[in-house]
Amino acid sequence: MADDHDQIAKDFAEAVNMAPAELEKFLDSDDSKRVGWKGADGDGDGESVGHASGRRIVAIKRTKKADLTEQDYAHMKKVVGYVHRHLAQGGPAKDKEHSDWRYSLMNWGHDPAR
Repeated sequence: MADDHDQIAKDFAEAVNMAPAELEKFLDSDDSKRVGWKGADGDGDGESVGHASGRRIVAIKRTKKADLTEQDYAHMKKVVGYVHRHLAQGGPAKDKEHSDWRYSLMNWGHDPAR
């Protein structure tokens, strides 16, 4: 299992290109809070799935590797999958820098503008 954990950690480090403080700052923005799937139908009120994930990513990045749990590794794997799938979609043809596509990825710790 340690080998799996090492690979997951490596993949996570490659997918998440935002530092914890940078991600926290973005999570406080209106753009971060506006985008993403909310509620059972996707249009509800409250926190989006991606925004909640961003908070968890910050906590994981601030945790010592020896203290990471199976649930942390499962979330790290989920983050990697999301980032890869979302990047494969390619985003809008125009104004990617100010797009919901970019902001959604940033909620998951990846800034595609880098």
